[in-house]
Amino acid sequence: MARLFFVDDHPLILEGLRALLHQEQDIEIKGEARTGATCLHRLVNNPVDLVLLDTALPDVHSADLCTTIRQLYPGTSILALSYSRSDSNILRMLDNGASGCLIKNADKQELMTAIHTILSGHTFLSPALEADIRSLRHHLHITKREKEVLSLIADGHTNHEIAEKLFISADTVDSHRRNLMGKLNARNTAMLIKCAFANRLLTDLTF
Repeated sequence: MARLFFVDDHPLILEGLRALLHQEQDIEIKGEARTGATCLHRLVNNPVDLVLLDTALPDVHSADLCTTIRQLYPGTSILALSYSRSDSNILRMLDNGASGCLIKNADKQELMTAIHTILSGHTFLSPALEADIRSLRHHLHITKREKEVLSLIADGHTNHEIAEKLFISADTVDSHRRNLMGKLNARNTAMLIKCAFANRLLTDLTF
C-alpha cells in the first residue's frame, strides 16, 4: 500500500486531495501539513512513500524542502503540485529531487497516473507540461554578462557602480537587471537574489 503525505497551505486543496484519494484501496493517507516546518516535524517517525508538495509555501522555498526531504528520507519521492504551467518553481523542485509535477486542475485519473508512475520509479510530467518545462529551462538561461551583473547586485552595488565596474552604461545595467527579474520571476531586488540562490546562480558567493 502506498503511503502518501500532503503539503499545501490551502485547506481546500488538502480537502480535495483527501476526497479524491481516501477510498483508494492501495493508498493510505498518512497526514498533511500547511507549512514546510510542520511537514518535517510530522514526517519524523512517520515514513511515507510519496509527498505531494505545493510549489509555493509560506515559510520555506519548496525546492529547499525537496532537498531536505530527499536527504532525510531517501526512500520518499516527491510530486510537485502547481497552479501554473509557467511556474518557475517547478524547475527548481525537479532539479532538487522532485520526481514529477502535476497541475492542480488535473483530474483524478491524471493524479492517479502521476502517483503510480512515480511510485514505480519513473518521472511524471503531463505531455502539455513537458513543453512548458523545456520553455522554462530556455527562459532561465542566464548569459555571462547577466551573471556578472547579478553577482554585483548581490554584492549591493547600484546600477551606476555596476556600470563603472563593467564599463557599460547604467541603462544597459538596468536592462540586464530587468531581464534577470523577468527570467527569475522576481518582483524586486531582494526576491531576485533569493531566486538566484534557489537556482544555484550565486552559490559561489559569500556575504
